[in-house]
Amino acid sequence: MTSDEIRAAFLSFFEEKGHKIIPSSSLIPKEDPTLLLTSAGMVQFKPYFLGEASPPNPRLASCQKCFRTTDIELVGDPSHLTFFEMLGNFSIGDYFKQEAISWAWEFVTQHLGLPPQRLWITIFLDDDESFRCWQKLGVPPQRILRFGEQDNFWGPAGDSGPCGPCSEIHYDLGEEFGCGQLSCAPNCDCGRFSEIWNLVFTQYNQDKDGRRTLLPKPNIDTGMGLERTAAVVQGKTSIYETDLFAPLLECISKLAKVKYGSDDETDNTMRVIAEHSRGIAFLIGDGVMPSNEGRGYVLRRLLRRAAFLSEALGVGIPFVAETAKTAIEQMGHIYPEIVQRRDFIIKVIELEEARFSETLSTGLELLDGIMAEAAGKRGKRISGKQAFKLYDTYGFPVELTTEIAADRGFSIDLDGFEREM
Repeated sequence: MTSDEIRAAFLSFFEEKGHKIIPSSSLIPKEDPTLLLTSAGMVQFKPYFLGEASPPNPRLASCQKCFRTTDIELVGDPSHLTFFEMLGNFSIGDYFKQEAISWAWEFVTQHLGLPPQRLWITIFLDDDESFRCWQKLGVPPQRILRFGEQDNFWGPAGDSGPCGPCSEIHYDLGEEFGCGQLSCAPNCDCGRFSEIWNLVFTQYNQDKDGRRTLLPKPNIDTGMGLERTAAVVQGKTSIYETDLFAPLLECISKLAKVKYGSDDETDNTMRVIAEHSRGIAFLIGDGVMPSNEGRGYVLRRLLRRAAFLSEALGVGIPFVAETAKTAIEQMGHIYPEIVQRRDFIIKVIELEEARFSETLSTGLELLDGIMAEAAGKRGKRISGKQAFKLYDTYGFPVELTTEIAADRGFSIDLDGFEREM
């Protein structure tokens, strides 16, 4: 199945179960000061969960554009992204655990064709009801594992809001991808298990102090990452091997005149540029502009990191605008807003690339000099004042300076940098 087929199959499946299909909302949350960016499918439905508004239907489904800043440093590994698509089905006080679990199992085994013996389930520590539901579907008890709040309690999205215990479906890639430990299981850091679907039993509203009160009714909020799901359905071990990223990597390969798969470091650089190009196009398409604050800083950080990496591939000039064009061509049939704003998106990227290019080489020379000096004086540590100069004068986001320095064994005095701010 292609990613388009998976997306369509999911929405069709839940439409047949009485769900109203809702279009994706913007990456800029509407009237929600608790969030910088839309990070989950449930964000646009929060007023319904809280009882502040009435839904158009108690059963909803969507494919939501999402962006998570917490994963920026992890981009390039087999499973983490900043921008991604989240497939979700939602119950606003209608059905609960039994239906959510049985429909999830039906979809992944019968419609996606995933082998049941490859699927593992995690549940919250004391969630006996979910345990019984999964067992009734034929999941062996030894493949239903219990975890605490760190792994199996989701939310809130932001500093307050709806939340609840959850149950996740994990796909086992196989022992050859594991750590070899007898204890290897879902939530192991080795990468053998890929979490593809999270079913959240949204029962509580958590305030900013962490206090939880029951919501008017129990709800369902599920999230299936399209990219991870496409990987397992297409028999790939990495999201970058799917049809969602192949055109972007091919575009970068042509621009940089390098072949993907020939060198680990180069491959990772190409993956980061591909991933950031998608996020950049969608952020600008939804109205985010580069700046030094809030959402704008997230965008600038991605833009300048991608521009630096594109030059590092040896081309000599950044080419993020070109890779963003490929992202728009590839995804515009699902999200027409990026096609409508294509010229504006490309212009913003080109201006930011040009602005950063003017200071990039000078800034890198300065950073080289700082590291050469620091190596003999401060035990490979760059001062906050020096990091701030790179940020203020040469436009280097401190995260980019940190990343470049870390590759050469240097650290940054981040507390000192914050004082300079």
